[in-house]
Amino acid sequence: MNKKLFLSLLLFFITSPIFANSAVVFMYHRFAEAKYPSTNITLEQFKYQLDYLESNNYNVWSLSKIINYINNKQTLPPKTVALTIDDAYLSVYTNAYPMLKSKNFPYTVFVNTNSIDYKSKNYMSWNMMREMQNNGAEFANHSLSHEYLLPKVDETNEVWEKRFRNEVEKAQQRLQEELGDDTNKNPKLFSYPFGEYNLKMTQVLKELGYIGISQVSGAIGENSDMLALRRFPMAEAYATKSGFKTKLNTLVMPIESVSQKEPVIKQGTSPKLRLKLKEPLKNLRCFISSGEVIELKWLSKTEIEITANKPIKPPRDKYTCTAPAGNSKWYWYSHLWIVK
Repeated sequence: MNKKLFLSLLLFFITSPIFANSAVVFMYHRFAEAKYPSTNITLEQFKYQLDYLESNNYNVWSLSKIINYINNKQTLPPKTVALTIDDAYLSVYTNAYPMLKSKNFPYTVFVNTNSIDYKSKNYMSWNMMREMQNNGAEFANHSLSHEYLLPKVDETNEVWEKRFRNEVEKAQQRLQEELGDDTNKNPKLFSYPFGEYNLKMTQVLKELGYIGISQVSGAIGENSDMLALRRFPMAEAYATKSGFKTKLNTLVMPIESVSQKEPVIKQGTSPKLRLKLKEPLKNLRCFISSGEVIELKWLSKTEIEITANKPIKPPRDKYTCTAPAGNSKWYWYSHLWIVK
């Protein structure tokens, strides 16, 4: 092989999206609980997904392993995936756990510890979690009470911060008391209840040494915000075969900067979001959660301004932007808005 051809092939492999340093994280809540369709996945859907990951040789890793790779600037192998579950509902143990155990897949469960301590019949027990720990599960922090943790209208900053720190630190204490001193320590993970956060919360989490986990869709990688890592929700409506495979084939959108990092906005507004890309992208399109297309204003070949055509409706919505990345893959970026 001549030198010119070798260098061309090397450049292709380095720059090809297939080899981009990305991972995809999925988020689940309930399993075979049909009366909660917005947070439930059917067992048929879940079985299809696990079978697909196994038969197509995906690297199913714990979320903590993926994050440690990113933080240590290690290259993630292609086709790396994490499975995460919020709230520790009983159906995780009765329905999901046997299926995950049979595949020998690791997974991460975020626990709101009061529900366990109060022995709610809808949630797992500490004994169940200890059993699961021995079979691929890792457990992480989802707050003490699973309350809304954004500042309340009548709350001073001092009162709010004390409340938020208590929610994080007391839950961590209970996890370690019940599941071992090493639980959720390397790294420390915190999943925001209801997916809601603001910049004050991320600053406190950073001080406490946590990685913040959101419910905003998108792949994660070396340039991801470690205080608001992204996951793809997998409830019934989003867990179709085609939807699952599309999200498996997503990559981190090459964004250099974002103008509006504060997700909390006033009611009745259409927030402007400006993205500066690292490189021009063809056929980039943006949508709100309903699927309605947002008109884009191109400020340059690599800078766009995104504004919804009408005010964002409470309580939450997203701007989601996608662009083809080649090799049947998609760049994907979502931006959360919380209406208060």
